[in-house]
Amino acid sequence: MSWNVTVDSDKCTGCSECVDICPVEVYELQEGKSVPMNMDECLGCESCVEACEAGAVCVEEA
Repeated sequence: MSWNVTVDSDKCTGCSECVDICPVEVYELQEGKSVPMNMDECLGCESCVEACEAGAVCVEEA
């Protein structure tokens, strides 16, 4: 199963919670914002969605 991972850069505060909580290192911080870089590794666990207080992260089935 594959997953589409997106981050709304307008909502992202750069807190790095998604970066820290992701078990497979999908995210990286770039210019103060989270960016999904390794989407092929996503497990679909949605830990990042729960950790994002700004509601900027979305994980959906591809």
